[in-house]
Amino acid sequence: MVIINIEGKFNENTYLFDGKLMNIPGILSVYIIENEGMRMMIDTPSERYVRRFVKQLQEFGLYPIHKLLLTHSHWDHIAGATKLKSVINELEVFASENAIYNLKDPSKMNDIYSMAVTPVENVNSLKDGDIIDLNGLKLEVLNLFGHTMDSIGIFDKKNKNLFPGCTTENVLDLETLFPIFMPSDFHESETLKSFKRIRDMRNDLNSISLPHFGVWKDESMSKILNEMEDLYKKTKDSMIQWYNEDQSIESIISKFIETYTPNSKIFSKDNPLLEFLFGAALNGLKLSGLIEL
Repeated sequence: MVIINIEGKFNENTYLFDGKLMNIPGILSVYIIENEGMRMMIDTPSERYVRRFVKQLQEFGLYPIHKLLLTHSHWDHIAGATKLKSVINELEVFASENAIYNLKDPSKMNDIYSMAVTPVENVNSLKDGDIIDLNGLKLEVLNLFGHTMDSIGIFDKKNKNLFPGCTTENVLDLETLFPIFMPSDFHESETLKSFKRIRDMRNDLNSISLPHFGVWKDESMSKILNEMEDLYKKTKDSMIQWYNEDQSIESIISKFIETYTPNSKIFSKDNPLLEFLFGAALNGLKLSGLIEL
């Protein structure tokens, strides 16, 4: 198995960094793509970590950043955007055309997740098939709806690398995963379409760069492509069953760990992040109509 989870350069043009989500390492990837002096960041670190992150980029010789691409409008991927814009002059921000409203008015997302993400203004809209040109390195925009209805991916044909956003299962390592059915606009049928679209790209890929977490190559990448639909259905059905049995959130977390991540060194039953994640996942199932209220 080949999984790259150490910060630094992993192909000719791309770097992996840890976004320190909730100050926890190994949860959120931030990627920098560089070509001929032009740099684009994919998603952001947490707001409180932005200045330290910028210092880290300077140490790697990757400053300034010229473009910021937001894969979707969930708080954990956009939280540092406004702070980055205040620190980096003339930073261009890009996102799906479907994301513009949510970025400009994140109040709904803030209410659902009890966050205080600031609005992201002046965002350039992208649609399926658009090309982002980094001084000759052409990156294709893909609509990968489902996890949200404003999710996009980026395909780097030269390096045979895909940034799928949160479309696939969130697999932090070989022993740790958590569900993708998060509020507020998870859509099952679109998720299954996006799974197929990614799987159909198999012959064009050497690696897949996950936001949660790291770069998966070779047989590790194949494992994700082969299992993502089955794993989605199993985790969804399990959580619906446990909820319908009137299980508490603590019991659901315990059963999920026992069933799907028994050997995880990241998720222990007393990890405070788990109640937040699995409470959100249950809310996602409710809001999408997969759990009947």
